[in-house]
Amino acid sequence: MIKTYYLLTKPGIIMGNLITTIAGFALASSNSFNLLLFIETLIGLGLIIASACVCNNYIDRIADLKMTRTQNRPLAKGLISGKKALIFSFILGIFGSLTLFFFTNSLALIVALTGFIIYVFPYSHFKYYTRYATLIGSVAGAVPPVVGYVAVSNRLDLGALLLFLILILWQMPHFYAISLYRIEDYKEAKIPVLPLLKGIYRTKIHMLLYILTLIPTLMLLTLLGYTGYAYLIVASMLSISWLILSIRGFKVEDHTKWARQMFFFSLIIIVSFSVMVSYIVI
Repeated sequence: MIKTYYLLTKPGIIMGNLITTIAGFALASSNSFNLLLFIETLIGLGLIIASACVCNNYIDRIADLKMTRTQNRPLAKGLISGKKALIFSFILGIFGSLTLFFFTNSLALIVALTGFIIYVFPYSHFKYYTRYATLIGSVAGAVPPVVGYVAVSNRLDLGALLLFLILILWQMPHFYAISLYRIEDYKEAKIPVLPLLKGIYRTKIHMLLYILTLIPTLMLLTLLGYTGYAYLIVASMLSISWLILSIRGFKVEDHTKWARQMFFFSLIIIVSFSVMVSYIVI
């Protein structure tokens, strides 16, 4: 039963979001890294993200049965009732909110809850009706590094904005890659992702444009004095490599294989980004 509740929280998503939270926290910390505040921020936000993921599992429980990659989720298999899942989500959300409120600051809590609301309501519901839900989901996914940033700074400024934009611009081609290599799943679940509505070629163009916009945005962190040149070199090399892989996609015959390559390379980029941003402090 413990494992069932654990899987409901989508631990992989929590881990991915906390990695970017670390980057935001480090960026705002400058030369003064507060380890206790760092741990409190991760715990509080982690619980709120877990709460949102449980809610999302509840909303997706019927559609999950139609998709190969999700049909074994606890709610889809009936391992736990919807009522128990929602109660669990509520408890996680309350404890997460209290942690951020008492140990970080109210702004961090407001930003975190904004991400929660966007993910649970517009994204989780609209993804069955519009392809623009991908962008809505990216907005929610861009919140964690901002929470890490404001937990330290207690303000929304240019640094927070850059983190927010970088995560949105990274997530869009990342999600499009998933929708390409999982296109049959989305077709079965009748989720209107871009490749199903506009085709593979149009999706590749969108991915290319987002990556082209991401590259200079990544560089702005150094150009505006937030990070050093080590970050700039690594971020530039990796993002340009991703761009090259994206361009090659217009010539490939195996779209699924290429989409998987784009997906895995996107993971390398976001982890490297977080590591290099954190390197300036830790």
